[in-house]
Amino acid sequence: MAEKVFINRRDFIKTISTAGAGLTLGFYLPFKDRLRAEVSRSTVDFVPNIWVSVNPNSQVTLTVSESEMGQGVWTSLPMIIAEEMELDWTKVKVVQAPVDENYFGRFDMGTGGSSSIRTSWDKMRKAGAVAKDMLHEAATIEWSVSKADCFAENGFIIHRLTGKKISYGDLAHKASMLDVPESVQLKNPDTFRIIGTDILRTDAPLKVNGTAQYAMDVNLPDMMYASVERCPYFGGKLKTVDDRDSKKVKGVLDIIEIENGFAVVGTSTWAALQGRKKLKITWDKGSNKYPDSKSISEFFKKRSRKRGAKGRNEGNVKKALKDADRVIEAAYEVPFQAHATMEPMNCVVDYQSDQCQVWAPTQSPKDAKKRVREMTGLSDEKVIIHVPFLGGGFGRRAFNDFIEEGVEVSMKLKKPVKLIWTREDDMQHDYYRPASRHVLKAGLMDNGETIAWFHSVVAPSIFFGQMFKYPVPFKDKLDVVALAGAKEVAYGIPNIRVEYTSANTDIPVGWWRSVYDSQNAYANECFIDELANSLKIDPVDYRLRLLKQSPRHTAVLKQAAQESDWGKPLKNNHHQGVSCHASFGTYVAQIAEVSVNNEGSVQVHRVVCAVDCGQAVSPITIKAQMEGSIVYGLSATLNGEITIENGAVKQSNFHDFQVLRMDQMPTIDVHIIKSSEPPSGIGEPGLPPIAPAVANAVFSATGKRIRKLPIKAEDFLA
Repeated sequence: MAEKVFINRRDFIKTISTAGAGLTLGFYLPFKDRLRAEVSRSTVDFVPNIWVSVNPNSQVTLTVSESEMGQGVWTSLPMIIAEEMELDWTKVKVVQAPVDENYFGRFDMGTGGSSSIRTSWDKMRKAGAVAKDMLHEAATIEWSVSKADCFAENGFIIHRLTGKKISYGDLAHKASMLDVPESVQLKNPDTFRIIGTDILRTDAPLKVNGTAQYAMDVNLPDMMYASVERCPYFGGKLKTVDDRDSKKVKGVLDIIEIENGFAVVGTSTWAALQGRKKLKITWDKGSNKYPDSKSISEFFKKRSRKRGAKGRNEGNVKKALKDADRVIEAAYEVPFQAHATMEPMNCVVDYQSDQCQVWAPTQSPKDAKKRVREMTGLSDEKVIIHVPFLGGGFGRRAFNDFIEEGVEVSMKLKKPVKLIWTREDDMQHDYYRPASRHVLKAGLMDNGETIAWFHSVVAPSIFFGQMFKYPVPFKDKLDVVALAGAKEVAYGIPNIRVEYTSANTDIPVGWWRSVYDSQNAYANECFIDELANSLKIDPVDYRLRLLKQSPRHTAVLKQAAQESDWGKPLKNNHHQGVSCHASFGTYVAQIAEVSVNNEGSVQVHRVVCAVDCGQAVSPITIKAQMEGSIVYGLSATLNGEITIENGAVKQSNFHDFQVLRMDQMPTIDVHIIKSSEPPSGIGEPGLPPIAPAVANAVFSATGKRIRKLPIKAEDFLA
């Protein structure tokens, strides 16, 4: 049934002026208390605001505020508005929004947390419906007919009785003079013709024909090129520098000390890199308290013996563990992880005394603008941030350190600068996914009942003491973000306690695809398998017993089991493992089919994935996101880890931080659960279940538990 929603017109205006978490549509209302658009008599375009523009030729431009980094927001977000507006999709044009507080307000135009669709769904549907209603009203005025006798279809308003029609373009000017309606009718999902269909991505042709612009494609007159040598030691500082040989390199123009190190400036990136190699620098390693991975691991173990801050406490776990017939206990560890985006950090900065322009692949453009303002002293309107396509983000580009470097160099040179990081720079100067240690205990009864669940999470805090450089402000030192996926464990166990203990080091940490869910799901889902094995219950059946109060978990788990032929004999000595986890509002179950050879090499042959993300806006994008998440997660499961030696990152490039190779790629089958729930996140939820699904499959194949990632032969062949 179609839904009638009321429009608080003042709220609608507020949405226009302060929106920062997604694409919205409003109308050109330059003053908060004006309900009528200010359009001159000569204006022929209907320009409600910068989000939606309907031209006289019926070309509709939709402006996307999120950064397009391969996740498909340039397609899926406009689909929502296009659906409610009844647009002709072939006439929809998508552009990137300007970074301007006057339009998007004081809130950050950030892209992350799988939030683009789920936070924009309602307001974009309303905005699209409002636009359609105003065009509809304009047609009835033009024809002097009843509104009930007209309907919208494919970019036209059509008169039911006569069949005559008029395009949105022809109605644009008249519509712009109308008031925002007090209420609108949203479409019945059963009538969707755009949402839920496989529309090809709007950015794909640009990337195929080479016209897509990335920051590295930007070239300006008199531009210089820079590469930065940074201190490799966490907490280290400069001791001595000798740049004489560097200055002799052909093409080197200047060497500048900046806050993060030394910038070598040349006539090309190659010249800058060659000059950088000739720098002779000695560094003071500083007083890093935990200079290697072994000492960090021991520090985590020590912290795990302390009572943590309470994140969840139901029943009486202590008593239940005492009363249990058996207590199962295990500890799991995950390492630091690099983001390893295919496009390294880079930017182009043109600083002038009266203006600064920046072209940069950032997930946080408003933060970038703020930082540039602070560095240059320029007013907001004098700082212009351009957001081109991003060659992957995964949370790394939420940090704008590379932009700050480019601005600092350009300010000192008073010339435009293109700054490009090397792969080694990316690998050794990242904001890494935190390492963590997980201690779990469960109380089991001989009758198969699970009566207690305890989970202690020990990990650095991204928020407190690391990213924002201030201590935990809460009395009990609880960081709820670090417990994502741990405190929300869905299994129906009467006594549950989840704790968090901070374990900050000098290693910078930040958002990594699915953030802490990637770690907590691994520990949860491997441990639940251990309990099933101890009780001699099939792992899928055991989970289903404990998920009776969670129908969405149950649905994806049953779907994955069915599609994977769970429980049936497998050929070629293949084995299966299962996991089930919800994150960012989305429910995912995965079953991995693996084999392990005599040398301990693990091959993942097939992954069956069932996902419930609410209303599927773009099924083809959902499948692509699930596939991408699984590939990204498999890289961390089978290969990737960041290790610390002598206060620095040991890994430097893809030879020692390997991502999944083509010959390691499994067949991936994605099945989307039909749902009428509002859309939820999709960019990250596919990642957390893959590591435990593979680890559980390895146990099935070898009888050995994998309690530390990445999976190494020595961990189960010993």
